[in-house]
Amino acid sequence: MKRWIGAASAALLAFAAMPAQAADKVVLMLNWYVYGEHAPFYYGKAKGIYATEGIDLEIQEGRGSAATTQAVAAKTADFGYVDVPTMMRAAIKGAPVVATGVLLQTSPMSAMGFVDKNIRKPEDIKGKTVAITPADSMTQIWPLFLRKTGLKESDFQTVAGDGQTKLNAVINGQADLLLGYVMDQSMKIKDATGKDVYPIKFADYGINMVSSGIIANADYVKANADLVRRFMSATTKAVEAAEKEPKAAAQSILDANPKGGKIDTLTQGFELTIPLYRTAETKTKRPFQVTDQNMTETVNLLVEYGGLDAKAKDNPKAFYTNDYLPKSGS
Repeated sequence: MKRWIGAASAALLAFAAMPAQAADKVVLMLNWYVYGEHAPFYYGKAKGIYATEGIDLEIQEGRGSAATTQAVAAKTADFGYVDVPTMMRAAIKGAPVVATGVLLQTSPMSAMGFVDKNIRKPEDIKGKTVAITPADSMTQIWPLFLRKTGLKESDFQTVAGDGQTKLNAVINGQADLLLGYVMDQSMKIKDATGKDVYPIKFADYGINMVSSGIIANADYVKANADLVRRFMSATTKAVEAAEKEPKAAAQSILDANPKGGKIDTLTQGFELTIPLYRTAETKTKRPFQVTDQNMTETVNLLVEYGGLDAKAKDNPKAFYTNDYLPKSGS
């Protein structure tokens, strides 16, 4: 008996001395330089949500959704947070990428100008000047917005330039509005001027499209099914935690990157993002649970207005999967 106890004690001591299993290193590349929309990822890391799922998360800033999609396709990043329509355009051309969760299920696209310009509805755009970036996603969908609202291109003037030029045009008074995302460009303008912006949202006029989501390499997903499930579980929990504490979530960005912005606009930008997480059909569901109808409508709109190859309509489900998301209540 003594020998058995001694052997058991030795085994327990040896087990206790063993190193803990190393967490899986995961790289998440963002769509752009950090802004309020990205708060859940930083908050999830800061709160240990990813660590609890056995994940050592590294968050990298991106240089556009197209570049991040290329990085994921090439497996230089494990996951990407990108504009899903941009990913679709790459996938239809052969890039081995798939969305493992669609977070923004309502479009953030809008035409926005300073509040004091009093441009609150499409009719107010008549006679104004709109700043656009040719060929970007918003400019491609802009003709649909005009059709939905009864506007004609002759009703207003346009000025064109890259993203920064577009911002400068509104800031300097060369344009009355710009095409931008409600939680992104609006906050950049406020950071620069201290003035509030009012967005006329495309989604309020029947343009139902998804926006940002998590993507991964399709082969990576097949080879690492358990890790993908753990990553999506942690990210779902991170979003839910951040929704409850927007300011703390925004602060986690600055804790990781002190030059990542200003706490007020990071918080406001994130608060503007939260309503985009769900549609009427998914309002009782956990984040990322996109519907087949939403994705199909998005594909149809992109084929008609966004330059997506028509063969995408043959199988919209090829672009996304909900199979790796946590179930309700889990």
